[in-house]
Amino acid sequence: MANSIVANNFWAVALMDPQPVLTPAPAAGPPGADGSGGPGGPDGDRPGRVEVRGIDHIPDAERHGRPRELFWVWFAANITYLYFVLGGVVLLLGLTLWQSVLVLVVGNLYWVGVGTLAISGPPSGTPSVVVTRAMYGVRGNRPFSAGIGWLVAIAYEAVNLALGALAGFALADHAGLTVSGPVKVIVLLVTAAVTFAVSIFGHATIVRLSPYFTAVLATVMVLLAVFVLREADTGYVPEAPLHGADLWATLSIGVAIIASVPLSWANGADYARYLPRTVSLPRVLAHTALGAFLPAVVLGVLGVLAGTRIDMGDPQGNLADIVPGWFYPVFLFVIVFSSITNNILTAYSSGLCLQSMGLRVSRARSVFLDAALSMAIASYALFVHDFTDTLSRILEVTVAVLAPSMALYVADIVLRRNRYDGVALHDESRTSRFWYHGGFNVAGVAALVVGAAGAVLCVNTTDFQGPLSDALAGGDVSFLVGPALTVAVYAALWRWSERSARPQEAGRG
Repeated sequence: MANSIVANNFWAVALMDPQPVLTPAPAAGPPGADGSGGPGGPDGDRPGRVEVRGIDHIPDAERHGRPRELFWVWFAANITYLYFVLGGVVLLLGLTLWQSVLVLVVGNLYWVGVGTLAISGPPSGTPSVVVTRAMYGVRGNRPFSAGIGWLVAIAYEAVNLALGALAGFALADHAGLTVSGPVKVIVLLVTAAVTFAVSIFGHATIVRLSPYFTAVLATVMVLLAVFVLREADTGYVPEAPLHGADLWATLSIGVAIIASVPLSWANGADYARYLPRTVSLPRVLAHTALGAFLPAVVLGVLGVLAGTRIDMGDPQGNLADIVPGWFYPVFLFVIVFSSITNNILTAYSSGLCLQSMGLRVSRARSVFLDAALSMAIASYALFVHDFTDTLSRILEVTVAVLAPSMALYVADIVLRRNRYDGVALHDESRTSRFWYHGGFNVAGVAALVVGAAGAVLCVNTTDFQGPLSDALAGGDVSFLVGPALTVAVYAALWRWSERSARPQEAGRG
């Protein structure tokens, strides 16, 4: 019954006209009176200038842009080598070509969830990591949303930097350079500098550059598609086709692997919060979801097709067998460049997580701190001890938390009918509307814990298999069970939580 409450209202919320927040927009006043924490002004978010706002509430006077901008932001960030590799990984599981394509499509449908999170941006005028205070409470939000989000973001930043640098080393070697220690350091520094510089400049610069990033990356990927399609074996059949329980288990594991990527992007509102509150929410959802879904599926399919001709256990090295010699260094460059464009959004949002955790620094400085930490981790992995494989395996398990986290966010949007008071969300005092019980929303915290526990029981990764997964012949349904339990618990407790918070709020007033 709890699930049906959310399901019956989902598309009504996604397709409804923009609704006003529960309180009217604040009147003009001194800097910070709107809950923003400082001055912004219409010029506070312009390309080529360091963005003034961080997790601040964006007043109506500073809202600008159109939903279609989101398409290019997400498209540019997701034309990445990762999806090409994942396509090959799915094929290596023992699936047929068409089974692999099905897995890619189903797993990437979770981008609809990211698009749904984005529609909370225009009404609230705040990033996702602040909107989630409504779900976890002012204090609960710090560890359960901002804290977890920051840890996952830093890990992905380090992995992306390391993988981009490794491709850069190969590119330098292909150019005839001696890839010595100093050359490696320069490659890493240049990769990091470009990434974090754009992230420091912030929202408007990211939006302005995204179409150009897309044009460069898409051009190369079209060429890659031509070469891969020319060599692909469309009649490919694995040596030992899977059937019955083995096929079911492998399909579920494949979907879990693919779904883990969109599930790591619980920041949809970060890039939609500057849009006017009257903007079309269906377009916000569609442009966000499609901007990421399309490149993820297309590149994944190319990885599958490439896997019918080469060993995708080492795609970077073996791809040279099916592409012209002149194209191989171009492809290496794209690996470096795509790691940068993907990391730009990750670094931007991880800085917002730091601010939401209570770090009293500007957004630009928070990005700088994240840059220093992720560079240190990447440097250790590249020059001291290669543990990127270990880090990647750790990230496999995060789906057990990230899937319930996204489901909780979507459920809250539905239950509140996407009505978020951005100013109230920035009130962190004991009189805050979102203080709940000691700063924690019991409903949200309980739902996440129960959902994550259920997902862990069903997960099947390289290093860990839950008991329910074992009972299901090795199937991994964590991406289904975790969200379902989370939504059920949250929907059951939500009204109680909201009603019990209001009398306390009145008493504190």
